[in-house]
Amino acid sequence: MAIFRSKLFFLLILFCLTTYELHVHAAEATQVGEGVVKIDCGGRCKGRCSKSSRPNLCLRACNSCCYRCNCVPPGTAGNHHLCPCYASITTHGGRLKCP
Repeated sequence: MAIFRSKLFFLLILFCLTTYELHVHAAEATQVGEGVVKIDCGGRCKGRCSKSSRPNLCLRACNSCCYRCNCVPPGTAGNHHLCPCYASITTHGGRLKCP
């Protein structure tokens, strides 16, 4: 019985942490408006572009996207699904703008 309770408690904690993470990412993906806390675009983009072959170009594009969306996906590449606004911005030529 104790093992069942400990597993149930573990699952409850895991559920709470997952719900919290989803809430945090959903808040980052919203458009910037009243009452929304702006993130540190410079710091997030510096990390995002740290392995880029063209860091100045990457930083300029990343900061532009971050200021518009108030979101930068984690990591140095990919993870665009965590910031839908960031992933949907394109150039005039139809290519993805945000690194």
